[in-house]
Amino acid sequence: MKSNVLLLGPRQVGKSTLCRSLGAALYVDLADEASFLGYAKDPARLRREVEALPPRSLVVVDEVQRVPSLLNTVQSLVDRAGRTVRFVLTGSSARKLRRGGANLLPGRIILEHLDPLSVLETGDVDWDRALRLGMLPGIYWGDDEAAEVLGTYGQVYLREEIQAEAATRNLGGYARFLDTIALASGQWVNYSKLSSDVEVPKETVRRFVQLLDDTLLARRLPPFRLARSTSRRLVQRERVLLFDVGVRNALLGLHRHPLGPDQVGAIFEQWTMLQVVYLNHALRKGWKLSTYRTEAGAEVDLVVERANDVVAIEIKAGRQVTPADTRGLLSLAELTGRRCPLALWVAFRGERPQRFDSGVEALPVMDALRRLAEE
Repeated sequence: MKSNVLLLGPRQVGKSTLCRSLGAALYVDLADEASFLGYAKDPARLRREVEALPPRSLVVVDEVQRVPSLLNTVQSLVDRAGRTVRFVLTGSSARKLRRGGANLLPGRIILEHLDPLSVLETGDVDWDRALRLGMLPGIYWGDDEAAEVLGTYGQVYLREEIQAEAATRNLGGYARFLDTIALASGQWVNYSKLSSDVEVPKETVRRFVQLLDDTLLARRLPPFRLARSTSRRLVQRERVLLFDVGVRNALLGLHRHPLGPDQVGAIFEQWTMLQVVYLNHALRKGWKLSTYRTEAGAEVDLVVERANDVVAIEIKAGRQVTPADTRGLLSLAELTGRRCPLALWVAFRGERPQRFDSGVEALPVMDALRRLAEE
């Protein structure tokens, strides 16, 4: 590794485990309270420690958002002529870095994201664990206590740490918001309804959603938009997904027991959309991801705009696909016309691919995800 890196990702996705394997000459763990207090009181300490290192040394600063001013020290050291020390910084809150007035080192550092496990890392998927417990490495590959650990994550991290960061006096409203957004995860967001359900103003709900986005705990899918005007009326609502279905289930108390048939469909849909988000980050694809819905009710779960084409993906948890499942895809195809090459997929849990006369392909979900990764 020759570049400086800022690695962003939620807690427990493996950032620290990865960084500890790098053999850094200096490892600063700001998650450790004693280290945090030491650097918070004396940020110049990092400069003195780096100046004492030999050339070509690697320095890791873990959870750098806890002392955002350290980024300014890193920038100064990176810019200094003749310095060959390299940095790997990790963080779980871009919001804290921005609020602290930190320089995010544009042009000086490579920004990377680390998400929960993707299909590229798991091979075959244990569907019960994947859909019930999610894809955090320590949970998915964990022991019999994984469900209890996941419950602690939902309660302690999301409720206490993020609540403290929200700097809001309306703690009851924030607690109700977490329960409500977990239930609404993966759906098209109606901020007015959320406001009514949570019993806080709509702008407060928007601020709470932005907080989850900034702390990397939610993924937002904007509505699909055409560059040209169209007479067809599209629903201009975004979808918000919590970053991991296991964390979502833990907030709702669904993670300790097998999922019911009525729960699997929505969770499988979210799991698949999140896998595309993870692949986009891991492979640096640069895809533009959105979601499609018309006022007439035609829907496509995910639209993946790539450099030279668009892939529209409808997601079904069943093992059978019928022409009725392709309605939203054909609506999108009619809307886009010949504007760009368009692939129409139904990702489902069947074992063999199918092709409809309309040109829609039905692909087993693992095949669909691997095709996206490889193309």
